[in-house]
Amino acid sequence: MLNAVIVLIFILAGAGVGFHGVDLVPPSALTEVNNLPGLHWVMLGFGSLFGLAVGILAQSGYRRLEVEIRSMPTEQLLSRCVGLVVGLLVANLLLAPIFLLPIPRELAFIKPLAAILGSIMFAFSGINLSDTHGRALLRLLNPNSVETTLLAEGTLKPATAKILDTSTIIDGRVEDLLGTGFVEGQILVPQFVLQELQLLSDSSNDQKRVRGRRGLDILQRLRESFPQRLVVHTANYDDVSTVDAKLVRLAQEINGTLITNDYNLNKVATLQQVEVLNVNDLAQALRPVYRPGDSLALKILKEGKEPAQGIGYLEDGTMVVVEDGQSHLGGEVRVVVTSALQTSAGRMIFARPQAHVAA
Repeated sequence: MLNAVIVLIFILAGAGVGFHGVDLVPPSALTEVNNLPGLHWVMLGFGSLFGLAVGILAQSGYRRLEVEIRSMPTEQLLSRCVGLVVGLLVANLLLAPIFLLPIPRELAFIKPLAAILGSIMFAFSGINLSDTHGRALLRLLNPNSVETTLLAEGTLKPATAKILDTSTIIDGRVEDLLGTGFVEGQILVPQFVLQELQLLSDSSNDQKRVRGRRGLDILQRLRESFPQRLVVHTANYDDVSTVDAKLVRLAQEINGTLITNDYNLNKVATLQQVEVLNVNDLAQALRPVYRPGDSLALKILKEGKEPAQGIGYLEDGTMVVVEDGQSHLGGEVRVVVTSALQTSAGRMIFARPQAHVAA
């Protein structure tokens, strides 16, 4: 709505300038014009087209500025605003004497031109200085705040927003992950991810429909558990076709972190310098480490390839090969780890029944 208003204002301004600009033309230049009212309307049309072009450019510039401000850290935004105000104040103080100088009427345009150029120059100077000395500025604004001091020194950094993709929501482990409190910052669910979940839940395919409804149910529980943190982001990119590309673009624009368990999306986002938290990598890193001599309770589920071997599995899916474990098939036995092997297919642990080791 705001974008349309910006373009409309420029169209009206261009139309007004074109229509009334004819009156500013010297009459000697209009001696050959037979239809002066018609010229007004023609110039109105040209002015409207020019205003439309300028309005589209202004709208594009406004959107880029809005995206940059949203992705800017709060302390940097605050220091830049203060630097802008200080720069404009200095510009007004230094440029005031210019308006007192006696300038011929032919050069009267110098005063407003100097005021505009000087204000722009000092404003940018104030912003640049705030970027350089913003940390000290924060300490001056609130010297008693521990958080402000840590931010100013660079010791403490604001938490980035976390963006959930479709696969992570359907997976469901993010619910427990957020419940542990290890993930900080706002949790963003883009509008196009909600649309994808809705399409899945309305699908004629039974498996897709179940996955889509599961994702919506998990989002509802997250909304109830974290009402202040979960935010539905309204960003949408009509010029981008795939949801993965939209997620990467959103993360780039807001300087956010993408949470996913999609291997391909993880690789693409990393290549485009987007920070990624992969739930599968986290689960892999949190697997318990068993070393030779450690004991654990294990249920023997099937026979192994070698004689007398039994096979069991840990809760995370790691396969455990138990020597002399075939006799305990179907039962639970205490085993002692003898060795571990990391293969391309995953991790494998070798063990023996504890009674055999003791013997």
